[in-house]
Amino acid sequence: MSQVDHQKIQQAVTMILEAIGEDPTREGLEDTPKRVARMYEEVFQGLNEDPKEHFKTVFGEDHEELVLVKDIPFYSMCEHHLVPFFGNVHIAYIPKGGKVTGLSKLARAVEAVTRRPQLQERITSTIAESMVETLQPGGVMVVVEAEHMCMTMRGVKKPGSKTVTSAVRGTFVENDAARAEVLSFIK
Repeated sequence: MSQVDHQKIQQAVTMILEAIGEDPTREGLEDTPKRVARMYEEVFQGLNEDPKEHFKTVFGEDHEELVLVKDIPFYSMCEHHLVPFFGNVHIAYIPKGGKVTGLSKLARAVEAVTRRPQLQERITSTIAESMVETLQPGGVMVVVEAEHMCMTMRGVKKPGSKTVTSAVRGTFVENDAARAEVLSFIK
């Protein structure tokens, strides 16, 4: 998706408003289709990004110990219901061969992956796989905690419930102590 078709989004939103019995020409709704089109362009901008691009900038650093960036906030849209889900991503990795990425690159990769119609499980594994492919670290662990509006405002209606997913690669798979260390730091 290279260009967002604002006109098509506006037509669709107008049709949705009509379909639910609303008057899209009333004062409070007359600009809603335009606002939704601009918002969708922003919240789905990750469709045009490859998270691996953010890991191409590396620094030669003699550091092969744990690096953890936790509590990276994100917002995404559930691809099943097109309603938001949001939470935090925690990313840990053990650099290998002097390949260390900038800390901001981890947050930028989260943005690239979450700003598209998405599933939490896919976010988790995509970030981990992108790091493995580009940085070739000794290990990667990604933990995502999120609240899904499709569970809190509709359906089962359980506000405050959190879903936790993890992707574990490399040394974190075999080394229970290393995995436990990351989880203790996250908490």
